Amino acid sequence: MQKYVIISNDIRNKILNGEYVANQQIPFEKDLCVHYNASKMTVKKALDMLVSEGLIIKRRGSGTFVKDLSADAINRITLANQFRGTTSLYPDKKVYSKVLNFSIEKVPELAANKLNIASDSFVYDIHRVRYVDDKPTVMEKIYMPIDLIPNLKEKNIKGSIYGYIKEELHLNIQSAHRTISVRKATDFEAEELGMEKGDPVAVAEQVGYLDTGSAFEFSTSIHRYDNFSAEFVLTSN
Repeated sequence: MQKYVIISNDIRNKILNGEYVANQQIPFEKDLCVHYNASKMTVKKALDMLVSEGLIIKRRGSGTFVKDLSADAINRITLANQFRGTTSLYPDKKVYSKVLNFSIEKVPELAANKLNIASDSFVYDIHRVRYVDDKPTVMEKIYMPIDLIPNLKEKNIKGSIYGYIKEELHLNIQSAHRTISVRKATDFEAEELGMEKGDPVAVAEQVGYLDTGSAFEFSTSIHRYDNFSAEFVLTSN
């Protein structure tokens, strides 16, 4: 993941988590360069990304400030942040994957239905465990159409798949339909996630969509009970 993306992810998370509040001035670019050990151009690119997202505003001669966002705007950005992936959510930590399987297979029936693709289509079959600072956090089973997400490599599976989709394929992830349930971990899940047998896990089943409307991902994520949270936005008509 490019350095400016890491920096923008960290600042975005600080805004959404309330570390930087509305109308607060964030550190000057020169101070951010020192903090992130990055060039002025890299920091400027990171800030420009947050300006384009509507999170911050630059005031000539004064500095850069957090925008006073409406509740709707905060909800929109919070939801979008959920689809940036584990690497983006932990920009200050070491995130990597243990790959349990990475192959190209004929799409299973359930995945074909979820992805709305033909039953004779081929998909990436991905099974991995995501580690954050050397601690197993989530086990993911993912199906992605190979014609929609071309040239996916094992290095992308070990790193950030979403990063590859956005930074190298230049595709925009827009939304997801997600269902969350809770059950006991299987013995295999407990072993891979470093838990006791029978410990509870959160199970998130998700279909992800690009801004074209195409479903690019059907995944089932098994989360440790002690490291899972979900954000929801409820609206009424």
